Amino acid sequence: MRAICLFLGVSLFLVGIEAASAQAIDVGRGEIPLVVPSGYDADNPAPLVVLIHGYTSSGAGQDGLMKISAQADAYGFLFVAPNGTREASGQKHPFWNATDACCDFQESGVDDSAYLLSVIDEVKKHYSVDANRVYLIGHSNGGFMCHRMAQDHPDTIAAVASMNGAAPNKLEGTKPRRPVNILHIHGTKDRLNAYEGGDIRGVPYPGPVEGLEKWAEFLGASKEVTTSSKRLNLDTNLEGNETVITQYMDGSLELWTINGGGHIPAFPENFANLVIEWLMAHPKAE
Repeated sequence: MRAICLFLGVSLFLVGIEAASAQAIDVGRGEIPLVVPSGYDADNPAPLVVLIHGYTSSGAGQDGLMKISAQADAYGFLFVAPNGTREASGQKHPFWNATDACCDFQESGVDDSAYLLSVIDEVKKHYSVDANRVYLIGHSNGGFMCHRMAQDHPDTIAAVASMNGAAPNKLEGTKPRRPVNILHIHGTKDRLNAYEGGDIRGVPYPGPVEGLEKWAEFLGASKEVTTSSKRLNLDTNLEGNETVITQYMDGSLELWTINGGGHIPAFPENFANLVIEWLMAHPKAE
């Protein structure tokens, strides 16, 4: 049967894959729909993909844009797209408290790093999850949050894909024994989170090149990079294969630069496939 996902605050909608009906988990902020692939077998642990939305968006809205859950059957992963906290006043936008720059603008102090870890742990309580294949995908504020989670929970997360987000200004603490693999995707014409870096309400954030260099330095690796001869088409409004692939640390850190791309590119049909395949190729090292 087709999966039917009930997202908080939105009506029922169909997921365009052959999958079991969506289940739900709750770790204190309301129900979060969980997509279970049709081939799920508790005796064979499945990957888990967590999608983290951007500022003002929602889990359902982000998935509608990126269409990640539609790949759950094809790649056999469990999928959740939680919602951030709503601001207390003003337009009450949903947000994630990722870094000083983004996006707890009303200074709530909410601990979203702990919350997202609890989401992962709750899925593990009820489903057989491959501990070496827990992946995060985030856009904008969600991209900032991906970097934050990679810093805070390297023992739990195998890889993240951050789109038009940013790394923390400082990476502190002990070098992890098994670092998180990081894919960063960024458009050179992003006017909200600039490719060159900038500031949000006076608080600075690094651009993707500086951010990945910070990661390489923190992990004790060379900042030397390799530019792949392969190019991708990640924005159908731009001509040709506009995206350049740059690899750090033999590809455990990777940057996809969308030349001419903005904050929300016109995603090609295979966008989700490209991101999922990169994540699946980067499990947690043994």
